[in-house]
Amino acid sequence: MKPLDHLEHLDKHLVDELAQVARETVRDELREQTRRQRRKAMLYAASGALALYAGAALALAVGLALALGLPDWAAALITAVILGALAYVLRGMARPSASRPGPAHAAGMTPGHESTGPGAGMPGGVPPVPPAPPAAGPVAGAAGGPAPGVVPPRPADDPDVPPRRA
Repeated sequence: MKPLDHLEHLDKHLVDELAQVARETVRDELREQTRRQRRKAMLYAASGALALYAGAALALAVGLALALGLPDWAAALITAVILGALAYVLRGMARPSASRPGPAHAAGMTPGHESTGPGAGMPGGVPPVPPAPPAAGPVAGAAGGPAPGVVPPRPADDPDVPPRRA
């Protein structure tokens, strides 16, 4: 038996004990974080439910106020239209649009001052693919040249076009 064999056993025991302490510490910390997040989620859910009831009470109050001067069906219809318009506006506020600052604005870019490097402002830094290959020969749009956006036909002797067999 070598003189260091008993030390290997102690090292293994020490590593196992250290791993157990680390696991228990992480488990306790995760348990505490989960408890706090669960409490926060319950408070948000309760807040949302109370806001729903408050909105329903407000809609009822608007409908009853309108019903004082209008028929009941008209007051209910007007209240429904108001609620629908509010829902549409809130949905529009939740969606990103070109007029509001988006991810490009958060990155420090302002509209009209984009970088001019290759692929700048594009997702993944990739430039857009043109709809058609560039035309060879006369400049597009010039006198005698093809109109912009029109792809001229390929010549029959093009090496990329396989010969037709009869």
